[in-house]
Amino acid sequence: MNFSKLLKPEAVKVLTSASSKKRLMQELGDLMFVAHGLEADHVVEALNAREALGPTGVGHGVALPHARLTGLTEVVGAFVLLDTPIDFSSVDRQPVDLAFALFAPEDAGVEHLKALALVSRTLRDVSICNKLRANPDAGTLYTILSEEKSAQAA
Repeated sequence: MNFSKLLKPEAVKVLTSASSKKRLMQELGDLMFVAHGLEADHVVEALNAREALGPTGVGHGVALPHARLTGLTEVVGAFVLLDTPIDFSSVDRQPVDLAFALFAPEDAGVEHLKALALVSRTLRDVSICNKLRANPDAGTLYTILSEEKSAQAA
């Protein structure tokens, strides 16, 4: 499992207008429509349903929203850097400025867990998070994510 399989360049965005968790979820839905042709409303609904079970803000400014979706055949993701951190009900009560959303087929088993572990490990790395926060360009963000994991997998 690597980032280049999970993440397409068109599923990476810098947000200058997300002022709330609700708006971020909508942006993630829009990204998944652009990158994978998934219905944005369906994506948002699935994210909100998962979020109702417990917040996915994992701390240190990072959120890992995730959901299972019908119509998917593989695990895919979207990454967002927010220029202004938002409240995400994170475990450490810190606002979120990095969000990596994962979407898995409804019947996905271990692949979903492997992807979640990969993203979690990556975004726990302070140096990677600092690089992401210092580069507000979608192409650069994609390169940072895909190169970091390729280097660690080698």
